[in-house]
Amino acid sequence: MRLSSLKLSGFKSFADSTTLNFRDSRSAVVGPNGCGKSNVIDAIRWVMGESSARQLRGGSMQDVIFTGTAKRKPVGMASVELRFDNTYGKLGGAYNAYNELAVRRQVNREGKSEYFLNGTRCRRRDITDIFLGTGLGPRSYAIIEQGMINRLVDAKPDEMRVFIEEAAGISRYQARRRETLLHLEHTTQNLSRLEDIALELKSQLKSLKKQAETAVQYKELENRIRTLKIEILSVQCERSQHLQQEYTLQMNEL
Repeated sequence: MRLSSLKLSGFKSFADSTTLNFRDSRSAVVGPNGCGKSNVIDAIRWVMGESSARQLRGGSMQDVIFTGTAKRKPVGMASVELRFDNTYGKLGGAYNAYNELAVRRQVNREGKSEYFLNGTRCRRRDITDIFLGTGLGPRSYAIIEQGMINRLVDAKPDEMRVFIEEAAGISRYQARRRETLLHLEHTTQNLSRLEDIALELKSQLKSLKKQAETAVQYKELENRIRTLKIEILSVQCERSQHLQQEYTLQMNEL
């Protein structure tokens, strides 16, 4: 896989749309101080998913947008696109079948950042996943900046291992492993919470069962009381009728 072109528009000092084509052989970007050479590297890092403005020599991510000059108005959006020649199929996953891969990122003044793969909107993670294990990335060994050699020489074993894993192409699997372990940890935590909830519900079930039994007893007693009231009223009605009959007989005798 080879970087074939870089297109910048509104990114830092590149106010106008500018395309840099890279041939199969060596390419070099040369020019006097302040002409934007470092901005080319920043653009590559940025489109590959760099999320730290400090790493791009800025205070915020909106600083990558052309801010204007005495003769030029500022622009409202920055866009960078990388095109890779994948003729030999060095990429993994679904994009390995593509002969060319276009990665684009754009950001506006409101800070809304969007990523695109071959013109289709995607997530930042989709970009980083594709290039895991290829040596390409916002902070990978493919971009050697000032002081990086010294950092490699003085690197601690854990730091050196990151570079070795990336160079060996196993960082993709390490990332998948970390992701799987993290998912497993979350699943274990969820199961633990579900067990706690189950125990709590079981405890509530016992209490509710007692309440239900009490409610049934209450209902039975309530029905019994209603039946007794009806029986009492019936007896009272019979006695009233009997007394009325006796009273009527006595009146007739008089």
